[in-house]
Amino acid sequence: MKSVCEKETYKAIFHTYSETLRNFIYYKCGDLQQAEDIVQDTFIKLWKNCAKVLYKKVRSYLFTVANNAFLNEVAHQKVVLEYQKSNVKESTTIDPEFLLEEKEFEEKLNEAIASLPYRQREVFLLSRVDKKKYSEISEIIGITVKAVEKRMSLALVTLRKKIGNV
Repeated sequence: MKSVCEKETYKAIFHTYSETLRNFIYYKCGDLQQAEDIVQDTFIKLWKNCAKVLYKKVRSYLFTVANNAFLNEVAHQKVVLEYQKSNVKESTTIDPEFLLEEKEFEEKLNEAIASLPYRQREVFLLSRVDKKKYSEISEIIGITVKAVEKRMSLALVTLRKKIGNV
């Protein structure tokens, strides 16, 4: 049986799962740097606990640890935002007359995707960007295939309402 503590096995695990894991977290948070940080922390945790993690359970371990780290950051961010709530001033100055039609559509699509509830967004992006099958998405997220289908259906309905046929 392979040991996660062997350098070559660990490297193979990293190369196999790091990109998918990063995308999984990125689709949840929308921040590539945050996603990469969480993935790095997840693999550090795997290395520190390699003797306790069975090779056949490594995928589940990685996604669970990364998802929990993301949820912890969300909870922390909520506290920070609540504290800074009175001082935050957002300004968005996008001048659409200088944008090309294609750029406008891409922007509208990205906004529509970003406005999806995160559970629908992660399913949509795992399916349409990462080209994952519903069964793979089901395994990654830890829900049934029917739940994946339902989230995808709701995401598509919402996107069609916001931007037309997707």
